[in-house]
Amino acid sequence: MKMKEIRQLANEKNVKIPFAVTKIEAVRIIQKSEGNFDCFARAIDGFCDQDVCIFYDDCLVLSPKE
Repeated sequence: MKMKEIRQLANEKNVKIPFAVTKIEAVRIIQKSEGNFDCFARAIDGFCDQDVCIFYDDCLVLSPKE
């Protein structure tokens, strides 16, 4: 998901995303606003059990590889 799409999603959810944040920070702001853990890009060794999350694919790509 591109940053433009993330900002659009945040706008639809009435979540304010500061201008100078990274994609990871923006997604985490959205996650927290929904009452979820701000776990984006924190999957350990490519494992995440939240496979219905709309950020799932990007999360696994951006998570650290150990």
